[in-house]
Amino acid sequence: MSDGKGSIGGSAAGRLSVFKTYKLYVGGKFPRSESGRVYEVTDSKGKWLANAPLSSRKDARDAVVAARKAFGGWAGATAYNRGQILYRVAEMLEGRREQFVREVAEAEGLSKSKAAAVVEAAIDRWVWYAGWTDKIAQVTGGANPVAGPYFNLSTPEPTGVVTVLAPQDSSFLGLVSVIAPVIATGNTAVVVASERYPLPALSLGEVLATSDLPGGVVNILSGKASEMGPHLAAHQDVNAIDLTGAADDDLARELEIAAADNLKRVLRRRTEDFADSPGTDRMTAFLETKTVWHPTGSLGASGSSY
Repeated sequence: MSDGKGSIGGSAAGRLSVFKTYKLYVGGKFPRSESGRVYEVTDSKGKWLANAPLSSRKDARDAVVAARKAFGGWAGATAYNRGQILYRVAEMLEGRREQFVREVAEAEGLSKSKAAAVVEAAIDRWVWYAGWTDKIAQVTGGANPVAGPYFNLSTPEPTGVVTVLAPQDSSFLGLVSVIAPVIATGNTAVVVASERYPLPALSLGEVLATSDLPGGVVNILSGKASEMGPHLAAHQDVNAIDLTGAADDDLARELEIAAADNLKRVLRRRTEDFADSPGTDRMTAFLETKTVWHPTGSLGASGSSY
């Protein structure tokens, strides 16, 4: 084998760089924005990292269509199966840990050790929510005491398609903290990634695509929440919206008003430290409660009921 420059087994000097083309993640596929637009993503020091797709209103509509199509199958899956799939996502994230450490460090201006701690916390967070898939029903549902010969049972059911405005400043831990609880309970998601730090979110799409998660359960868009948010908040086939990543109170209020048109559930914008231990509130925020009444019967001649 030759040792010449550029040959197989030879020096890598002079080799052209292979720049990554980041794409959206919609319906289990990786389209470019239909608008053809991109915007520059830079690191904390202003150095160019990549061009990210600048999603359009049409991209947002396509993501909602994909999420609705996937909802029936995902909501109908057993809670145990959803937990298996979410745990598989964590396994895949662990395998690509170094990539996410690099992307988080570049995006948020963290040292490698601090970025590694953030990524590890995000993977652990995903495992935590995977463990809740078959337990949340016991916490939020159950048998209700009633004055009459009836069983009265309440069970949680997913709300439907949820738009998630991901946190602007927490590119990965915050992202995982808002996506995982939505899908753990059987909802599907249309996620608008952080405008400043979209690369970890777009890379997450590559993990989801190879982790047994059905296409359309999570759809990831990059671009401006102020541009896509109003259309998603007013979309009649979106059932709920998480305003965590709204850039300011004015935008959050505008989206909340638009969401009222078809009575969407709204998780309001609030200040959060995603490093804190999570509770169940993000799961219960996008659950509906179904209550069923059923008459009791009698056993034998004694007339005892069950």
